[in-house]
Amino acid sequence: MIRVADILAAGTWEGEPAETITLDREDRHRRRAVLTGSGGTAFLLDQPNAVHLHHGDGLQLEDGRIVEVVGASEELVEIEAEDMGHLVKIAWHLGNRHLPTQLMEQTLRIRRDHVIEDLVVRLGGKLTVLRAPFDPEGGAYGHGQTHRHDHGHESHHHGHSHDH
Repeated sequence: MIRVADILAAGTWEGEPAETITLDREDRHRRRAVLTGSGGTAFLLDQPNAVHLHHGDGLQLEDGRIVEVVGASEELVEIEAEDMGHLVKIAWHLGNRHLPTQLMEQTLRIRRDHVIEDLVVRLGGKLTVLRAPFDPEGGAYGHGQTHRHDHGHESHHHGHSHDH
């Protein structure tokens, strides 16, 4: 079976992909999986550690072909606030709950959750329901949600466990 030779970050590769593969957020967080592209090509992703594939990344196969990762549309809530101060406060509350959050330029995006939506409204946020790919931030220490960089964890003592 053909294997993924390299993961190319979104925006770093050019040209038309040979195929695409559409995956939701959970399916884009993988270490090892047999995947099938839109044209029927089956291929193996086999990484030493779990990676988070982002919308627009390219999976370069051993034969040089690139399969573009497409984030599946998911039901999300976009959060706006009166000003940046209120948005930062909302972001803090979402982060304090370890809630996967996508940071946009002037808004935040989360998955639908009526309890969290109620909290956001009480904090002054305005909600808009939409369907879009979900690419939340990877976290300060990159725990399981990023392949763009690596941080050693041996010296991180930050007061609480991040084992999820």
